Amino acid sequence: MERRTFLKSATAAGIAVATAKAGAQSSTIPANNPRPEAPGMIYRNLGTTGERVSAIGLGGYHIGKGPDAQANIQLIRQAIDKGITFLDNCWDYNDGISEVRMGQALRDGYRQKVFLMTKMDGRTKASYNTQLEQSLGRLQTDIIDLVQFHEVIRMEDPDRIFAADGAIEAAIAAKQAGKIRYIGFTGHKDPAVHLRMLETAQKHGFHFDTVQMPVNVMDAHFRSFTKEVMPVAIKQGIGILAMKTFGDHFILDSKTVEPIEALHYGLTQPVSVVITGIDSPAILEQALTATRTFQPLSDTQIAALLSRTQQAASEGKFELFKTTNHFDGTAQNPKWLG
Repeated sequence: MERRTFLKSATAAGIAVATAKAGAQSSTIPANNPRPEAPGMIYRNLGTTGERVSAIGLGGYHIGKGPDAQANIQLIRQAIDKGITFLDNCWDYNDGISEVRMGQALRDGYRQKVFLMTKMDGRTKASYNTQLEQSLGRLQTDIIDLVQFHEVIRMEDPDRIFAADGAIEAAIAAKQAGKIRYIGFTGHKDPAVHLRMLETAQKHGFHFDTVQMPVNVMDAHFRSFTKEVMPVAIKQGIGILAMKTFGDHFILDSKTVEPIEALHYGLTQPVSVVITGIDSPAILEQALTATRTFQPLSDTQIAALLSRTQQAASEGKFELFKTTNHFDGTAQNPKWLG
């Protein structure tokens, strides 16, 4: 069988098999689980998956920072109690501590209340499988709702992932085995890399469920994912996960935008989820306030906001994830790629 045909047929088969095994392996997390929805939170469809998730996602990186594990565990539960159902994480965040703390937080009935996502750095079948098993253990679950290929930031990353014995084969096999339900990818460097990943997937007859990308008030002015990648993802029915709303703290440091309006800008875009770092009760309340007060920005409001940020954004100096290796964990640790 040709590789393209194999990937396409395996993907189709995986949908049915993974759906069946989701119930068999974890009866508390059935396919398309009707998670509880809280008043004041916004919920949206996740692309064409049939899933409904909170429009604010709790970022996994920040939740693993700091020495007080119990405080972070409690913060995750507070976020869930307030209606946040989309949880972000990654195999490499804080050397695995982020996943460990999230796994501990999801005990006592919290797992079935959320849509759980994590990411793998591995580009080979072997490295992906090793990382996935570690993530399943840390997260204390037998099925992860969404697993994404992490940091697709190099033009050769799509080739490595879709190569023979590449990570895509491991992901499809994991889906068929009922260990994961959906497959996506992330990246923050250049929209050209995202577009190449989508093109490579199409060449192999594979459809991604989600794509994660920077969406913020400066992106429109420099290497714009919003302008270049978002229309392609929408056309293909791929759920868009927005990140880098604040670019860590650097976009806010520019003094061109306030946190709530930056979140409102992200929520106004045609995205399923805006993932934001939440590392304290105050920052959690900030995110909740953004949803409670949200009204889609008008074209006039968006134009005024983009005009205000244009000069600061023109060279990407506040979007360090595009212009430096400050956020490139896999560049600093190439062994993670396999």
